[in-house]
Amino acid sequence: MTRTPMRFPGWPKVLFLVIDATLINLAFRTAYWMRYEREWGGIVDPAFQVPYREYLPFALLMTVILLVTFKFEGMYNGRRGATWFDEIYAIINAATTSTIFLMAAFFFYRPLFFSRLLPFYAAVMIVTYLGLARLGERFIRGQLRRRGIGVVRVLIVGSGEMGRTIMRHIVAQPELGYQVVGFVDDDPESQHDIGRFRALGSIAALPRLVQELAVDEVIVTLPWQHHRKIIRIIDQCKHERVRSRIVPDLFQLSLSRVHLDDIKGVPLIGVKEPSLQGWNMAFKRVADITFSGMMLVLVGPLMLLIALAIKLDSPGPVLFRQTRVGRGGRLFTLYKFRSMRTGAESEVAHLSTYNEADGPLFKMRNDPRVTRVGRILRKLSLDELPQFYNVLRGEMSLVGPRPALPSEVAQYEDWHRKRLDVAPGLTGLWQTSGRSDVTFDEMCLMDIYYAEQWSPMLDASIVLKTIPTVLFGRGAY
Repeated sequence: MTRTPMRFPGWPKVLFLVIDATLINLAFRTAYWMRYEREWGGIVDPAFQVPYREYLPFALLMTVILLVTFKFEGMYNGRRGATWFDEIYAIINAATTSTIFLMAAFFFYRPLFFSRLLPFYAAVMIVTYLGLARLGERFIRGQLRRRGIGVVRVLIVGSGEMGRTIMRHIVAQPELGYQVVGFVDDDPESQHDIGRFRALGSIAALPRLVQELAVDEVIVTLPWQHHRKIIRIIDQCKHERVRSRIVPDLFQLSLSRVHLDDIKGVPLIGVKEPSLQGWNMAFKRVADITFSGMMLVLVGPLMLLIALAIKLDSPGPVLFRQTRVGRGGRLFTLYKFRSMRTGAESEVAHLSTYNEADGPLFKMRNDPRVTRVGRILRKLSLDELPQFYNVLRGEMSLVGPRPALPSEVAQYEDWHRKRLDVAPGLTGLWQTSGRSDVTFDEMCLMDIYYAEQWSPMLDASIVLKTIPTVLFGRGAY
């Protein structure tokens, strides 16, 4: 039997309440120090000096308002998937609300003596202290999960579109704390691994697998017509005392394309338009043109030095041109600094036995075709600088899926082709999650997740995560 990892059910809500209440009062005391002891905002006349004990009822009022607001914002519900930015937004909302109430209280109670600046200082410090506390909590939780503590071990039933939707959300959001031990499916054609997700056989093996793999949760993603089988699986999970959850396929529509509404309690199901079109597409294109144009100017001198180094290191052209597949399957010419010896493409067939990648990709950690300068360029991703020109031309984007070769696309399964719905990018979720160490199926799962969940904040997050990935050369070869 597989060893059961250490787990915790979640941080106790009362602990969060105590920590938040303590930090709110500390923030209020800091605000008092800033206004009266450091005299930020001007020197306080001795006649208007107010001892801190006079402010204690207002500190208590602010604490209660904030904690109640946090409760209604769902900050103590332990929602998986809530980002740090979501929490900061909720903290700012609550701090604003409490400041308005406090200002109203000041207006009706001793208005001549109490400082009007103190509530604003308190709000700023509350956002700062609670924001840092949430960041620290996320860091601690991440470290514990790396050690197997607090990780929810999940078994997925079904490997169709809904099953892959769950997989790509888990791959793209490791902070959720899920570990998929594998999936089961009665379809004989689905009995092969999908990236890191292992095919564990038919659904009949579920009771045995739950025990052997120490499963915490079973997620059922079967089509609606298998409702009897779904009910039987739920009963099995109850018998094994394992939590079960069902992903409704909503007539086999992708969950990312569905939105729910209601009229007086009557649910309405609608189909959403893809997020990356219309004004969103225009916004992304403007950002691409602005950033790529700026980068081509800034890194121009560096690119000249790289070109000189390539010329001195090995014979052949400075730039490497290759046909790639863009959005919608359109072909374009991709530009890179040459990092291999001339004629390297013709040697792929001879090196196929050394391929370290799965699927249609070819990757080789110690590729003999790479030049001395090329190895440095690849390690720091400097060989990709000319692709800013592709971005400027509209053939690529700053953020998007890895640009594929036509020979790779020819080997795609149907679900892989969804990654071609958006323009390829200089960086993407695949790069910030391990680059060359990510399997082909996982790369596709992350690319499809990006296409479905695009937002300016997601792009900004990927760009920021790319910086340390490039600097430390993680997964690059």
